[in-house]
Amino acid sequence: MASYLDNRPKTVGNIYFVWNPHQPLPAGTGGTENYTIGHVRELNRRGINAHVVTIGVGMTDGRDEFADIPFLSMASVADVGELDGVVIFVAEFPVVVTRRPAYQMLHVPPPGDAVDRTRIAATMQDRSLIATSRFSAQLWAEFLDVDIDTISIVYPYAEACFSTEVRPPADEAGIRILYAGRLSPEKGIYTLLAMLDLDPVGQERAFTCTATTAGSDKPQGRNIERVLEAHPSVRLVPRRTTSRAMATLMAQHDIIVMPSNSQYWHETFGIVSIEAQHSGCRVVASDDGGLPETDCGSITLVAPDDPAALARGVRAAAAQGEVNELVRINAAARFTVDNSVDGLIDVLLLPSPLTPAAVVRDLETLVLMPAADDPQELSALQTPA
Repeated sequence: MASYLDNRPKTVGNIYFVWNPHQPLPAGTGGTENYTIGHVRELNRRGINAHVVTIGVGMTDGRDEFADIPFLSMASVADVGELDGVVIFVAEFPVVVTRRPAYQMLHVPPPGDAVDRTRIAATMQDRSLIATSRFSAQLWAEFLDVDIDTISIVYPYAEACFSTEVRPPADEAGIRILYAGRLSPEKGIYTLLAMLDLDPVGQERAFTCTATTAGSDKPQGRNIERVLEAHPSVRLVPRRTTSRAMATLMAQHDIIVMPSNSQYWHETFGIVSIEAQHSGCRVVASDDGGLPETDCGSITLVAPDDPAALARGVRAAAAQGEVNELVRINAAARFTVDNSVDGLIDVLLLPSPLTPAAVVRDLETLVLMPAADDPQELSALQTPA
């Protein structure tokens, strides 16, 4: 892949990452936020002007938690149409006409509800699409009825601090498990709780399970937080709002669990998985969605929505012992911020892929074209003497 760390001209101009309308951008709540902030930070480091754009929340848009990130606050959705540069919608965003063709990041799977599906599909018709995994690209291609080749893929990454974090000595007496996902049902937290109620995961060694409060700012998350606070086998700690703090937390654990729910949600990638493997942790994750694409050498995949399978996966991962240092070094060379931003710039420098609306227009034009002559009739004509 081409590198943009040299002195070649940067021709993409200003880049605006547009956040959800009327919502601040929170720190330490999920992969979408980390992906966006990391891209903005790295692009500016390379001399490419990039901003986070927030709508309708004024100066209380999250900028206080990201001192080194340029924020631009706009009053209304329509104001986005005045941005002079590349517009990338990070999440769901209403239809708005932009000066240049806009891009849509596909961080989550398509919605299941019929009304939501109609609304979301309408917002994406005139946007070039960027997925975060092969799985995500295939899922959205089927949903929007477009060729998968019209959807670009820019993989997420783990910040460099994860691979450089020094791990404390392992606890020979116990296995340290961490659930670092948001407190929401689709992330499989109830599968984890069911596993904890099984006979100590079948381990001779004792184990501890830690979870963070990420996502407790939402109603579902607050309910789950209360359950975790009452559970005797869970230690609940405050969410980490910086990559460095999360890297430190991960390095203090042996296994990161990602029991993502597959019944009504498919993890499109799973940034936590690559962050954990860069940190020298083993990962036990559902064999579903984009999670298999996060394999950096230290992942164990298990059947989703199955507490017993999750327990067996934890047992198997623990039996492998500490991650070999060479495996960790090789993991750190994959899914880096340089790789990810290089990939994004590649997409922005290439001619825009066909949008779903363009595909429809081309098909409609094709349908309206006059029918071709029947080749059999042509062959039946007499050949001139």
